Amino acid sequence: MSISSSQTFADAQGEALMATAIAGLSQSPKVLPAKLLYDERGSQLFEAICDLPEYYPTRTEIGILQRHAEQIATLIGSNAQLIEFGSGWSIKTRILLEAIDQLASYVPIDISCEPLLESARKLRAAYPHLQVHPLCVDYEQDFSLPDNEQSRLRRVAFFPGSTIGNFPQPEARAFLNRIADLVGPDGALLIGVDLQKDLDILLPAYNDAQGITAEFNLNLLHRLNREAGANFEVEQFEHWAIWNEAFGRIEMRLISQKEQNVQIGNATFNFQPGESICTEYSYKYTLEGFAQLAERFRVEEVWTDARSLFSVQYLTQID
Repeated sequence: MSISSSQTFADAQGEALMATAIAGLSQSPKVLPAKLLYDERGSQLFEAICDLPEYYPTRTEIGILQRHAEQIATLIGSNAQLIEFGSGWSIKTRILLEAIDQLASYVPIDISCEPLLESARKLRAAYPHLQVHPLCVDYEQDFSLPDNEQSRLRRVAFFPGSTIGNFPQPEARAFLNRIADLVGPDGALLIGVDLQKDLDILLPAYNDAQGITAEFNLNLLHRLNREAGANFEVEQFEHWAIWNEAFGRIEMRLISQKEQNVQIGNATFNFQPGESICTEYSYKYTLEGFAQLAERFRVEEVWTDARSLFSVQYLTQID
């Protein structure tokens, strides 16, 4: 790639980021999409969060997958195509790949291209008989799967990590319906769903003692300054995460510590002291509540940990 084409691509990304930020900050109350948290630095910080003692979801889900991998593999079956949303480094997927006999094809999907392609390269080396077709797209937008002979196999979607909780519920329902369309009537969905629990477990997971989650949240403002030409005084914002009982969700916010004006492109946004930007929702479900949300699917199996903190669920389409 030439320097000029690389610069053009970076400029286009910056313009898209700017437009997304302006649209979100123009709302009342102000919001920024959670997917903007995951630039290169944000992804590194999230990996660090996953290792924190307070952050239970990642290690709990991995434990569930490890304990029940053989049963999950039996349900997925051989000669299927596994499609993963937000695959990253495909760490959890490797648990399944070790258990599934003769999986025909794996389609990892992620918006971060470099980790996606590097992970695909390593998977091809580790599993030479597996067809790996990485797809670098924003899976929240419309996209098409690679058109090849594997595209006609039975499809099983894999959506780990409780990411479904980051969608507001109407959008979560719509996204699950899109998955149903993608996998087709013979397909299935394997999904991680975080469960409701005591606040003394839940709140520290988003307000860790080391402040890494705060750094992760504030990094979004650094990204907008760097890539979208914004002028946030990052030190004048504070990370805040609370439980909203009425909606059954954690709300992660950035709170302005003073009255200030922030410029992005030709737009200027005024912040009053205490005014917030919502950067992420994290819905926590009951088993019954999630089954109702996934209206086009039938829940076939649910696996949880001993404390019922987290669930991995296998769903098939309702006839």
